[in-house]
Amino acid sequence: MARKWPRLLWQALALLGLVLAVGFWQVRDLASGTAPPLSGVGLAGEALDLATLRGHPVLVHFWATWCPVCTLEDDAIAAVADDHPVLTVAMQSGSADAVAAHMRENGLAFPVINDPDGLLAARYGVRAVPTTFILDGTGGIRFREVGYTTGPGLRLRLWAAGLMR
Repeated sequence: MARKWPRLLWQALALLGLVLAVGFWQVRDLASGTAPPLSGVGLAGEALDLATLRGHPVLVHFWATWCPVCTLEDDAIAAVADDHPVLTVAMQSGSADAVAAHMRENGLAFPVINDPDGLLAARYGVRAVPTTFILDGTGGIRFREVGYTTGPGLRLRLWAAGLMR
């Protein structure tokens, strides 16, 4: 048994290295530094602008109605939106009416800008959903994630972004 520990340790380190490499590869083309401008019309016709959320850490989340992983993450995004500034972008999900219907059917109420052509997503380098950015209070991108992220993970990143000014 004692001879197996070094081998298991090396296998665990190799797996960790692989996971980290995939993560770095996934975010390689995403926006970094200062967040690009992001504004549009919300589903209820209200003006939404990322610039108005400065001063606090912000979660910017790109998702799609047709994405099963996004659906798994919806409740976490909604819970975070209850006590943190959140701006989401429904990427290539059809008309604003279709996105609004999806929100109603799933009991979701977080702010959404519809991006039917993917133009806003392209500005951020987003090619896959879900993709999440955590911004600090000055609009600097502090964290970038592609794929599922837990509610506690989002909250931890928002907390850390609040420390990074």
